[in-house]
Amino acid sequence: MLEPMKMILKWLLSAAALLCVAYVFDGVQVSNFSEALLASLVIGLFNTLVRPVLVVLTLPVTVLSMGLFLFVINALMFWAASGLLSGFVVAGFGAALIGSLIYSGLGVLIDLALGGLFPQQ
Repeated sequence: MLEPMKMILKWLLSAAALLCVAYVFDGVQVSNFSEALLASLVIGLFNTLVRPVLVVLTLPVTVLSMGLFLFVINALMFWAASGLLSGFVVAGFGAALIGSLIYSGLGVLIDLALGGLFPQQ
């Protein structure tokens, strides 16, 4: 029963984090909270379905760059989500890179907070 609640809470907090990214950084724009909910859902789906394939395909480049290419993959997922949605706009690849870094940092904080609220059994 707690796992679905944790997932819904993480989704809501991720949407709030996306609004925070748009507020802090001018290169990312989100029109409203419902668009932020949709954008965080699409970003989550991309990170779940597409990102692992890209990580495997770009493994040699990732190894040569000592893992730094993973930032590029995260930025591409962020930018691709903005390409699908009209209420979520990212100005370019540089903005996607900075926006995805901020969004990932906030995601880590969300995971830490939810880990304290919903301890592992």
